[in-house]
Amino acid sequence: MLTLLTFNPGASNADLARLSGLGPQTTSRIVAELESRGLVIRGEVLRGRRGQPATPLFVNPQGALAIGIEIGWRHFEVLVVELSGKTLASVRRSYPWPDARTIFSEIAAKVATIRSGLTELQQLRLAGIGVASPSHIERNIYMVDAPAEQIALWRDIDPAKRIARDTRISAQWFNDGNAACWSELTVRTEPRPRAFAYFQVGTFVAAGLVSNGELWEGNGHAANLGSILIYDHQGNPTFVHLVASVVALQRRLVSAGIEVPGGSPFNWDWGALEPVVSQWLDASGQALAVAIVNTNAIIELDMVIIDGVMPREIVARLIERTEFHLARLPTLTSDHPKIEAGHLGVSAASNGAAHLVLFQRYFSRAWKLFST
Repeated sequence: MLTLLTFNPGASNADLARLSGLGPQTTSRIVAELESRGLVIRGEVLRGRRGQPATPLFVNPQGALAIGIEIGWRHFEVLVVELSGKTLASVRRSYPWPDARTIFSEIAAKVATIRSGLTELQQLRLAGIGVASPSHIERNIYMVDAPAEQIALWRDIDPAKRIARDTRISAQWFNDGNAACWSELTVRTEPRPRAFAYFQVGTFVAAGLVSNGELWEGNGHAANLGSILIYDHQGNPTFVHLVASVVALQRRLVSAGIEVPGGSPFNWDWGALEPVVSQWLDASGQALAVAIVNTNAIIELDMVIIDGVMPREIVARLIERTEFHLARLPTLTSDHPKIEAGHLGVSAASNGAAHLVLFQRYFSRAWKLFST
């Protein structure tokens, strides 16, 4: 019923009965239960129609909340969102690398601060926590120059279980690319794309796939498009991660004798990093174009969404370079998909993690059947 109301806001009991195939009494009983739980609200009675006056029904935008947490390579973010998608509060902290000895106590403190700002009713409607992070942090944490001890520390940590223990709130883990991809699907209006690939250029390349209206999660590690093999300018095999990422840019800056800025790339003086930035954007666009063609060979894509942890003008330049190189690649059985910019930037993963908790608790897994 909640899924039907999401796609048919203002539907009446009779409309829901017709759309669901359930009997009017069954439909009324379900709606009454959802209303008692604060998940459905009623609008003003519609008069002037044939038959009994109809009451429009809506999903209550404040009917439930969830906390989203992203544990990234260079930052963590904690936020809380309503069922409507509105962010009520958020906090973000940057660091050189995620320290397994301290990060979870810091996150728990931020969660406690955010919860203290919620009303009693909002506390009752808190559905849980979604935790987004890269898969297998222990395998690649050396690439952000973390001490060797961090490898062993992260190997024994389940982020969701640890956060659930520290906060005493149920928590569920999601791959950061999958969560960010889902957030892009939720913010788009109908008609939503049926199939798209998502790339977020950050420390590495977070990615996700939607096919036939469903998120490709696998066992939580699927759609790792940043691991697609490509060739560098010397003809050696490498990964998209190592070309189209902030780590790759930082390595170029060091090689050019330019000091790597600190803090979030969103706040860097990008103009001061030229011409290295232009060279990196061109190489990144070429790498992403190859990844797009290879992905499109497996899943027929309606579009590709590219986002990043940098200013919007830099994302726009990256998209332009990707489009340039994509146009130069041959096609065989299908055209190249169009490319659009993402909407949520640096907060995509934390938003997506929160929204996935709400979706999996309250909405139909077969929601694609209700979409136009």
